[in-house]
Amino acid sequence: MKEEEKIGILEKFRKGEVSVLVATTVVEVGVDVPEANWMVIDHADRLGLSQLHQLRGRIGRGGRSGNCVLIQRSGGPIAKQRLEFLAQNRDGFRIAEEDYRLRGPGDILGEDQSGIPRFRFARLPEDLPLLQTAQQEAIGLMKREWKRWKGLVEAEARAKEDVATN
Repeated sequence: MKEEEKIGILEKFRKGEVSVLVATTVVEVGVDVPEANWMVIDHADRLGLSQLHQLRGRIGRGGRSGNCVLIQRSGGPIAKQRLEFLAQNRDGFRIAEEDYRLRGPGDILGEDQSGIPRFRFARLPEDLPLLQTAQQEAIGLMKREWKRWKGLVEAEARAKEDVATN
């Protein structure tokens, strides 16, 4: 479907000229139709809890209560448990924490959106305060008197020697 056609259909949906919209997760971003009060999410087991919560938040904004139907097609009992958790919870922070606990943080420096990170020593979220402190120290060293840190100056000198000899 071409972009112009998508925009036209979304506008008709917004105005109430179209009463049912079948879409991909494009409805998560930029579509605000306060009158929308029903949503059916097929293959809900394929999406993270946070994304499902965001989608669910698109309905029931116009003063009428919203109804969200989650259809599970795979994933077995674990997927069912995740979807039941979502059905019982409305607190976005709690949902995000559960999503993080179940799916993991992913590869923060890479492309994986879920799974176990590739850190050798850090344990998230337990070590997050320590990692934030280390980050602030590193930023401070880069902005201020990093030359006074002997280890960094020596490492830089060795790196320059290695580059010069190779």
